[in-house]
Amino acid sequence: MSKQELLNNVDHKDLRITTKYSAELGDNLWHAPTFWREFRSIQAHYPILFQRESSGGYIPLAFFGFERGENLFLRDDRWAASYIPLSVRRMPFYIGFQASNEAANQEQQRVITIDVESPKVSKVEGERLFLEYGGNSDYLEDIANILETLHHGVQENAAFIAELEVCNLLEPVTIEVTLPSGAKRQMIGFHTINEEALNSLPKDKIVELHQKGYLQAIYCVLFSQVKFNELAEKKVTAN
Repeated sequence: MSKQELLNNVDHKDLRITTKYSAELGDNLWHAPTFWREFRSIQAHYPILFQRESSGGYIPLAFFGFERGENLFLRDDRWAASYIPLSVRRMPFYIGFQASNEAANQEQQRVITIDVESPKVSKVEGERLFLEYGGNSDYLEDIANILETLHHGVQENAAFIAELEVCNLLEPVTIEVTLPSGAKRQMIGFHTINEEALNSLPKDKIVELHQKGYLQAIYCVLFSQVKFNELAEKKVTAN
């Protein structure tokens, strides 16, 4: 159950957020959204694939397991990797929008909302959100910066994905893992980079992708595929 509220230092002055990670705290995610500027950090730990959205676009995802509810990075109330995707670190906070108080400004302002029903929310333990006299804690400032980075990252994804589609660089992929028992697990419905199409691009397009910063992100996706082997090893250990 989720209940998002506009974060403020009156109603939420006593709230704390646990920074532990466990299935009980809602971290049993098998993947999480990411954005192309984060790929360099993501590919060092997690495989990256794309999922087609109902709107017709694609969203890049970092994978932590092979099936729903499976996060192979959860170990003893911690996340067993040196980099945690920003879309995971920000929980249980979200970006909300509200009308500006200025009559001349009709734009929607970004605000921070919090899921007060999240198991990460506590009044007993964890990081404080507000200081004694109402100011933001360092932890909350960090969350605000993460949310701002995510907001711009998601916006920039649209142009990146559009470029991939124009260049026909996305293709369906099936990921299969075999367990020690011989049982097989398949991941279907996802897309990856089409290497043949990438290698066939004209030189001027390669230069353009490089200048935009997209070429490195594309190769990060390709390099990240080997992380499925490490995920499979984690799954064997977990079983």
